[in-house]
Amino acid sequence: MGRPRQVAGGLGLAAGLGLAYAGLIERNAFTLRRYTVPVLPPGAPPVRILHLTDLHLMPNQRRKVAWVRALADLGPDMVLNTGDNLADARSVDPLIHAMEPFLGLPGAFVLGSNDYWAPTPKNPTRYLTKRVDRPRGERLPTDELVAGLASGGWRDLTNQRAHLSAGGVRFELVGVDDPHHRYDRYDAVAGPADRGADLTMGVVHAPYTRILDAMVRDGASLVMAGHTHGGQLALPFYGALVTNCDLDTRRAKGVTRWWPGANGVPAAAAPPDAAWMHVGAGLGTSPYAPVRFACRPEASLLTLVARAT
Repeated sequence: MGRPRQVAGGLGLAAGLGLAYAGLIERNAFTLRRYTVPVLPPGAPPVRILHLTDLHLMPNQRRKVAWVRALADLGPDMVLNTGDNLADARSVDPLIHAMEPFLGLPGAFVLGSNDYWAPTPKNPTRYLTKRVDRPRGERLPTDELVAGLASGGWRDLTNQRAHLSAGGVRFELVGVDDPHHRYDRYDAVAGPADRGADLTMGVVHAPYTRILDAMVRDGASLVMAGHTHGGQLALPFYGALVTNCDLDTRRAKGVTRWWPGANGVPAAAAPPDAAWMHVGAGLGTSPYAPVRFACRPEASLLTLVARAT
């Protein structure tokens, strides 16, 4: 009986150490990912986009706020925020403080469900299923959040189209509200891409395939999203276990290709005209599941460059 007990004890110790690492170290190990995406017209100058998503900010997370503010040293041309900024009704002021160095830059945002509703305690194993719970938490001060982000000229893409210029490139932006709770109204923004823009970009919080397909069919060459947390709990050398939406785990984070019918298909099989997609793994977690494993919290700097002729 001694040997089985030793094995069980060793497994228990390993699990405990892994949980401590995930909860105390990795979830605070903020990192910057850099990508180069060949999506601009030939001859266009490079444009650097800082993508921020899923901060799930609590009022006392000063380290996270300071780390985000320091990203201003990168000198991005444009900033995109794809939602789930808040985890508490008192987090609006700290969130706007985190965004403040960027608010004078060209930028835009969409909202996630945790910009409307505070998280609530629930069984963490439900995250491993595809069931979508109805929001039941405290109503968050969404209007204050939107006003703060818009105060620096950022465009609100909540079921809206917008145009802006950054780094000498003309962008058409097509955004929807959070598809995770079916707040999206793509019919309000549907239509062919503007031929006068250098790039049409889709912006969405949760990358549900119905929205990705619609944006790409209408001519979006790049789609930006968050929501997945990169799986949040991943396995080394394997990757994400879930995406918390109907997107396949191959695309849980990072830059990949997208075309209608792409879900579950390796990006290497992409047709030549496939769109590009970036899914940010985000910078936070629910306060009721404050762990990350093999999936560090992240922001992303995308350098858009001219595609090959």
